[in-house]
Amino acid sequence: MSTASLCEPDAAEYRHEALFYSGRAAFVEATIPFLTEAITEQEPTLVVVSAAKIADLRQALGAEADRVVFADMAEVGTNPARIIPAWESFLRTHGAPGRRLRGIGEPIWPERPPAELVECERHEALLNAAFGDPAFWLLCPYDTASLSDEVLHEAQRTHPFVTQGGRSRPSAHYPGVDALVDHFDEPLSEPADGAHMLEFTRPTLPALRRAVSEWAGEAGLIGGRADELVIAANEIATNSLRYGGGRGTLLVWRHHESVLCEVRDGGRITDLMVDRVRPDHLSGGGRGLWLANQLCDLVQIRSGRAGTVVRLHMGLA
Repeated sequence: MSTASLCEPDAAEYRHEALFYSGRAAFVEATIPFLTEAITEQEPTLVVVSAAKIADLRQALGAEADRVVFADMAEVGTNPARIIPAWESFLRTHGAPGRRLRGIGEPIWPERPPAELVECERHEALLNAAFGDPAFWLLCPYDTASLSDEVLHEAQRTHPFVTQGGRSRPSAHYPGVDALVDHFDEPLSEPADGAHMLEFTRPTLPALRRAVSEWAGEAGLIGGRADELVIAANEIATNSLRYGGGRGTLLVWRHHESVLCEVRDGGRITDLMVDRVRPDHLSGGGRGLWLANQLCDLVQIRSGRAGTVVRLHMGLA
């Protein structure tokens, strides 16, 4: 019996499901029934995984592979905040009344740096509240052979359903949407000792742009990527001036092979999806955070009673 038939949800449900497998061969074995059924039922399907796994699935599906949309997760989701917009774009393009859509997305792999892993897990939590369209079945594979027990446990917390060995079950560790999205105020790691710091207000915004350019250059970030970091930092600082009390603090430092640029202010963000929704060109709301996510390798946002911190990551390479 196929994996899909064992865990078939109601067609009117939005279903967010973790798939536990062990090794690439098991990945193909577990996902091919899901894809084959989608093709048979003419349900549009987007698969966002590694290039190597895309090749495996194409080979297994043969000529039918052209009926599935594939995208490389290394291009779509190195910054995890870009993944939900990719799903939303797929749903807008292919959705229709009475039609179910499917997806396979694997944002977590062993080589993810710690900061990216944290944001991937936050992304998985936000997926539970991201979509209003109920006719969407999203399968998130996790390789039990290469991922830590901590990552696998968190997957059971962030997914209402778990499938393993061809059998699907409700996750006993899933606490509900409200409990998961409360992680918005968990603190980030402390900036490095000796980080450059600048207090800014509206008149000193040009000085902030010069400082980011200078300090990023000292850390080894030059050329177009340095310019992009300056643009992103300027957008976030402008948000601080507009929504965060009219002032803020800038910090810049190098961490391993990346330059980190952090903006702090006294405001509070309450919309958890604010950086994952394409801004309305008429209102312009959310433009700064959206743009920062398009320009930077990673954007981390933390907001609570003590204020808001936005940390931008830009790799030197």
